[in-house]
Amino acid sequence: MDAYASGVLDVGPPHRLYWEQSGNPKGLPVVFLHGGPGAGTAPAYRRFFDPESYRIILFDQRGAGRSTPEADLTDNTTAHLVADIEALRQHLDIERWVVFGGSWGSTLALAYGEAHPARCIGFILRGVFLFSQEEVDWFVGASEGSKGPSSKGMGWFFPEAHRAFAGHIPVAERGDLLAAYYRRLINPDPAVHKPAAAAWCAYENACSRLIPAQKSVRADASDHYYAGALSMARIEAHYMMNGGFLAPDQLLKGLEVLAKHPAVIVQGRYDMVCPIATADRLARAWSGAQYRVVADAGHSSMEPGIRAALVKATEDFKLYR
Repeated sequence: MDAYASGVLDVGPPHRLYWEQSGNPKGLPVVFLHGGPGAGTAPAYRRFFDPESYRIILFDQRGAGRSTPEADLTDNTTAHLVADIEALRQHLDIERWVVFGGSWGSTLALAYGEAHPARCIGFILRGVFLFSQEEVDWFVGASEGSKGPSSKGMGWFFPEAHRAFAGHIPVAERGDLLAAYYRRLINPDPAVHKPAAAAWCAYENACSRLIPAQKSVRADASDHYYAGALSMARIEAHYMMNGGFLAPDQLLKGLEVLAKHPAVIVQGRYDMVCPIATADRLARAWSGAQYRVVADAGHSSMEPGIRAALVKATEDFKLYR
């Protein structure tokens, strides 16, 4: 399935966002919000939706994917991204749409929905992340010498991956791994930011599946890989350094405006990047949402169980066409 239309939306200097449409031009509109932030979209993401029934809109957020400038942090905040989504809706002349987002995409979906509830038909969320400090600490992990699972985060389950992640940083700076990585990722020198981005993304990728991929990212990765890795790592660290540009518990406190919107939450039981406790918290706060736990899956949307649950959710949403 190819895109039938694509373009670039100018959302104010310096950002220009790539967007595309596929499926049925008269179908149920759905906007796909990618993760990261900074991960970008890929053609495979169209496959979550029946092309006969859906008008599928994919776009790359600021600094990500085919949007330009690459990995740029200027005016790159949650509020800017929410405004971009609304600008894209207006540009495409869509009255209301289904909002589909995973990982960071679930965060952004909730932020957008709470800002523009009348423009949302409903929500399909996967691998929920609410951007609490606890979730950020879990991802990054603590310095060497810390004790207990809460201090090690993902490293409690992927010690070798976290050891490599921490090992990229000199011992003297490991007391704050996030700040140490951020300094390197925003450094303009490719000799500094390229290897830092590769190490960051290798760590996240190693922890994203119930059964990790056999091949790992190597130091001699291609320039194409580095381009995507820099956007992902730099923008992700930027948001983590700033608490997602959200107030504490902002998304849970704002749920009331979405109480009557249909929603499906899909969560891998063994998701280590976005642990299930967060999805459980959202499901308990959102009484109208359907909560579907995939027993044999981690974080990645491409794991068989997660993929099947997301397709089922999009099939169920056809009744809103």
